[in-house]
Amino acid sequence: MPDEFHDPQKVWQDQPMEAIQMSLQLLRRRAQELQTKSRLAALAWMAIGLVLAIVFAAGLVRTQNLLSRIGLGVLSIWALYGVYQVYRRMWPANIAADAAWSTSLDFYRKELERRRDYVRDIWRLSVLWLFFIGLALLILPMLIGTRANPRLLLNAIPFFVLLLVWFVAFFFIRKRDRRNLQAEIDELLR
Repeated sequence: MPDEFHDPQKVWQDQPMEAIQMSLQLLRRRAQELQTKSRLAALAWMAIGLVLAIVFAAGLVRTQNLLSRIGLGVLSIWALYGVYQVYRRMWPANIAADAAWSTSLDFYRKELERRRDYVRDIWRLSVLWLFFIGLALLILPMLIGTRANPRLLLNAIPFFVLLLVWFVAFFFIRKRDRRNLQAEIDELLR
């Protein structure tokens, strides 16, 4: 007997596939779940951005050093710009209650593509260069003052280590999210 009949994996992979038809109800439910999930994620990110903007603005009011004040102002603007980008790029559109199957499918696919594009472009959209300028302006006066107190620089090391770990984790999580979203989009196009 040929080997192809003895290989269970080959037999399994070669069997005919049935086309799975998604009902309008199921598609509408998935679209609504995606809409709800997207809105909750957008609200969470907007809340984080607003809290950061308030914290940076409060620090701006309390700080006397001009460079630190400018840095905190830049960081506050950066956080508010992040809120704007999240609203603009992540906030989902409304799905019509009486939408047809093709309209619901288009809505679902477009929302998945919007999320994928946002995840793909997050580094550009987050204007990290503005964050680093603000952080540098905030920390520069402290580093200049380390001649008098070198322990201040040592106290900043854990913050920068955590910042680095966060960036690495953020990069890999976003990469995984983009891959999962693309797989779901590809599945819809079949």
